[in-house]
Amino acid sequence: MEPRWYIVHAYSGQEDRVKQNLEQRVSTMDVEDKILRVVVPTEDEVEIKEGRRRSVPRKVFPGYILVQMKMDDESWYVVRNTPGVTAFVSAEDERDTRPKPVPLENHEVEAIFKRIESDEPRVRIGYTVGQNIRIVDGPFVDFMGYVSEVYPDRAKLRVLVSFFGRETPVELDFLQVERA
Repeated sequence: MEPRWYIVHAYSGQEDRVKQNLEQRVSTMDVEDKILRVVVPTEDEVEIKEGRRRSVPRKVFPGYILVQMKMDDESWYVVRNTPGVTAFVSAEDERDTRPKPVPLENHEVEAIFKRIESDEPRVRIGYTVGQNIRIVDGPFVDFMGYVSEVYPDRAKLRVLVSFFGRETPVELDFLQVERA
């Protein structure tokens, strides 16, 4: 039997603790040959707060854990009865009262791992079109304006600033503005 990836639902915010509990149970119950890997999918996200960029790990699927395992009654029992695990993502089978865990397709697993193993962090924008902002750096310090366009790939905004009675578009870095 070939190992497959399954999605396990856990208490939200407790994913890392559930992963530790499951890994500990796997070793104490001697099922390392059936439950091979436990992964909490996370990715780095660049967050801009108070004028500073910082990289923050974010869970891709809050409340869910990926488990690579050879599904049988013993491995199913070990995972299902781990503290913090609420259920497998499963499908109902009309012939059986227990829902059957559904393995992920290979292309789904590849897409998830491609996303979490990417070296390029995602940029968390935090600004929307039409939002009022205040400029905190550059030649337009202390001017007020509003966002007309967002360029997340370049971490820039186009802001309409009013001076001399006219609205003028100005392109600014995320670090040069703050919410009004």
